[in-house]
Amino acid sequence: MEAQSSSGLLLPRKRRRDGSNGETEEGERLGKVPRCTVGLKHPAPFADELEPADGKPYERVSMEEAKRGTPSNRPVRVYADGIFDVFHSGHARALMQAKCLFPNTHLIVGVCSDDLTHKYKGFTVMNEDERYDAIRHCRYVDEVVRNAPWTLSPEFLARHRIDFVAHDDIPYISAGSDDVYKHIKEAGMFAPTQRTEGISTSDIITRIVRDYDVYVRRNLQRGYTAKELNVSFINEKKYHLQERVDKVKRKVRDVEEKSKEFVQKVEEKSIDLIQKWEEKSREFIGNFLQMFGPEGALKHMLKEGKGRMLQAISPRQSPNSSPTREERSPSPTFRLPFFTKTSPPPSPPSHHSGARGYLISDDDDDEEDEN
Repeated sequence: MEAQSSSGLLLPRKRRRDGSNGETEEGERLGKVPRCTVGLKHPAPFADELEPADGKPYERVSMEEAKRGTPSNRPVRVYADGIFDVFHSGHARALMQAKCLFPNTHLIVGVCSDDLTHKYKGFTVMNEDERYDAIRHCRYVDEVVRNAPWTLSPEFLARHRIDFVAHDDIPYISAGSDDVYKHIKEAGMFAPTQRTEGISTSDIITRIVRDYDVYVRRNLQRGYTAKELNVSFINEKKYHLQERVDKVKRKVRDVEEKSKEFVQKVEEKSIDLIQKWEEKSREFIGNFLQMFGPEGALKHMLKEGKGRMLQAISPRQSPNSSPTREERSPSPTFRLPFFTKTSPPPSPPSHHSGARGYLISDDDDDEEDEN
């Protein structure tokens, strides 16, 4: 059955009281369920539109019988009433608990009219037709009672064949009574449910009133007129001016954020450049020391060059087996470029000291004298 399948997934989950955004606390969560289509295709019918029940007399079901389970043709008829203004998740969870009280439950929901609500509780945001329609489209509701009474009478309970009444067990003080459900509790027909903390119609209205200017400006931007919002001409101009000021502030904030991002990028790039410069400087200094340092390559090159120069300048000692001057081959005669006459064969070299180089023949001497 639907109630049995739904009850298997029901886990307690509370909300923060002080949280305005309705975030849930860390706790037990709903587990994963198989993929299936369980939604209804039609809204719940109104009670006054249903066919009349059979002629069998109304007999209530006891709590033990209801918990044990009833036949499919005799579900436990549970009644839950309320204002349900600005229908929210707290309302839906309360109706879900009422639906899951017993294995086979037929949930009847009564919605009070505008007249009763304005008389005993106060003005509503939604009118009665809107509240009726909201309850009809809740998946847990099987039947909707329009213009429900503020206090439940025995005649009303018998007419709708109600077995139990579901509501939170906090005493509901209204209509000159300390608890409008006191006689229901005494009759053993009361089935308590739990409130969802942190969400209620009053809380939602408080948020709107607290941020009234924000929501007025929001609706003015969406095309609502000042007359529709009941805003005076001066306040309308004030809200438009505030909106322009906020736009300027947002632009300035965006420019500041972009400038911060730009400065941050410049700092990152400058840090990278400094790091690269330091690396290049270390590399340059290392190469300089490797070349010009005390034990650098230049010093070794100078030492090698100096050794080669000294070796080239200093005379080499003649080996012991070198030939004597007499044994050496005669030097070739030197021929001056201005003589055309061929020189005679060279004479043997003289033995006086300092006779080196090429020798000029006697005939050449005589020709010089004649000239």
